[in-house]
Amino acid sequence: MCVIRLHASLSHPEDFTRALDTLTGALFQRPPLISAVKRQLRVRTIYNSKLLEFDNDRHLGVFWVSCEAGTYIRTLCVHLGLLLGVGAHMEELRRVRSGALSENDDIVTMHDVLDAQYMWEHHADDSYLRRVIRPLESLLIGYKRIVVKDSAVNAVCYGAKFMIPGLLRYESGIEVGEEVVLMTTKGEAIALAIAQMSAADLATADHGVVAKIKRCIMERDTYPRRWGLGPKALEKKKLKADNKLDKYGRKIEGVTPKDWSKDYVDYSEGGQRGDPAASIAAASSAVGSELAPPESEVANTEETIVSAGKKRKADTEADEGKERKKKKKKKSEAVEAGSSAPPIASTSADHGEIKSPKKEKKEKKEKKEKKEKVKDRAGSETEETPEEKAERKRLKKELKEKRRVSKGGTVATGESS
Repeated sequence: MCVIRLHASLSHPEDFTRALDTLTGALFQRPPLISAVKRQLRVRTIYNSKLLEFDNDRHLGVFWVSCEAGTYIRTLCVHLGLLLGVGAHMEELRRVRSGALSENDDIVTMHDVLDAQYMWEHHADDSYLRRVIRPLESLLIGYKRIVVKDSAVNAVCYGAKFMIPGLLRYESGIEVGEEVVLMTTKGEAIALAIAQMSAADLATADHGVVAKIKRCIMERDTYPRRWGLGPKALEKKKLKADNKLDKYGRKIEGVTPKDWSKDYVDYSEGGQRGDPAASIAAASSAVGSELAPPESEVANTEETIVSAGKKRKADTEADEGKERKKKKKKKSEAVEAGSSAPPIASTSADHGEIKSPKKEKKEKKEKKEKKEKVKDRAGSETEETPEEKAERKRLKKELKEKRRVSKGGTVATGESS
C-alpha cells in the first residue's frame, strides 16, 4: 500500500488511473540512490495495481500494488510522475502481504514472542508459543505437493534426484519445470524441487526422474537410510560378491544367471526419460541380445574362462616377441647402412661432419683413455715424496728469480739476463 505525492495538480484526474494501468507487467527499473543493492538496470514485474483514492487538490494518491520481490515502489512513483508530466515521489509505504502471509494472518509482535517464552518456561504452557511460532510448512501452501515414501526421504535429503520408485502420491496439474514441494506422509516438507515430469507422465511412467532438488529443507538422517535395501538391489549385491556380475553391475556373458538376464531391466542402456514404451522396448532388446547360453555351455563355464584367458595371454606374448624381433632387425639394418655409407661433410662449420657409428665409438674410446691418463697424473702428483716436493719448490723459486731479473734487464755481474 503506497501513498504518492504529486508535485502539481493534474488537469485531468483520470490520467492518474491510466498511468497506473500502463505501469503493469514487466518493467525496467534502476534502484534509487539510497538502496541496499547495486544500481544497475533490471526487470521487475508488477502483477496487479489498484487506485484506492486520489485527491487532486492536495496532490495525494493512495494505491495498492502486487509485485515481484525486489521491486522498488519509490522508483515506480518517480515513473508515475514522469508519465503524468508533473513529477512525483513516494510519501509512505506499508507492506500488507509477503508471500503466503498477510497482515491479517495472526501477525504477532516481538513482545508476544517474549510473553510466550515466559509462559512456557515458568508455567509449562506451550499453547501461546504454538500460536506465536508457526511451522515452516505454512509458507509452502502455494506450491503443488508430491508425497514421498518414507524409504526415499533420507536419499532426497542427501541430494539424490527424486525417482519414480519413491513416489507415493502427487497433486494434479503438475507441469514440467514447475516448482513443487516434496512432502512426507506426515506432512513434513522435505525439499523444494523442479518437476521433470508432468502429472500425465507420472500416471504412466514406471521409471525415471520425477524432480530435481532445488533446496533441501529437512535435516539429514531425520529418517533412516533405506537405499540399496530393496529385493533387486540385494540380489544384485549378492551376484557382484559371487563374481557373477562385474563391479559396475553389468552382465558377464556365460556367467550371469539366466533368470537375472531375463528379469532385470537396465534402463540406463536405452530409452528416454519419461518415455516408458521406448525404454522398455530398448531394455527388452538388450535383454534378448544377452540371453544366457544353453545348459551344455553353462556346465563348463569355469574351464572355458580359464582356457580363454591362457590363450589370450599366449597370443599377447607372441605378439610382443614379434614386435621385439622387428625392432631389432630395423636397428641392425640402420647400423649397417650407417657403416657402409661414406661420411657426408656438412656445409656449415657449426654442424661439422656426419660420423659413422664406428668412428663415434672410436672417439668415445679415445676420450675415455684421455680421462684415465689425467686421473693417473693427478694421482701421481698427490703421491710425490718429500724430496721431490722440495726439488719442485726450489725449481719454482729459481724460475721466479729469473723472471724478476729479466724484467730489470741486467744482473749484478753485468752479464745479459
